Amino acid sequence: MRSTITSRGQTVIPAEIRRRFQLDPSKKLEWIVDHDGIKVVPVTADPIDAFRGRGKGGSVERLLCDRKRDSMRE
Repeated sequence: MRSTITSRGQTVIPAEIRRRFQLDPSKKLEWIVDHDGIKVVPVTADPIDAFRGRGKGGSVERLLCDRKRDSMRE
């Protein structure tokens, strides 16, 4: 699917995508730029759900290691 960018920088989200992801005028989108290009992701109202899947993984292990290292310094 394609859309065109207007002179004001606006574009239309195709109807099929709006229906599939339940995007209505009140929804917000996040634009993510990475080495592969641009990704557009719907922003969820729950900040935990919004963050889920974005981390490097292993955050609990890193936190425990950091705490252990800090306690050894004390």
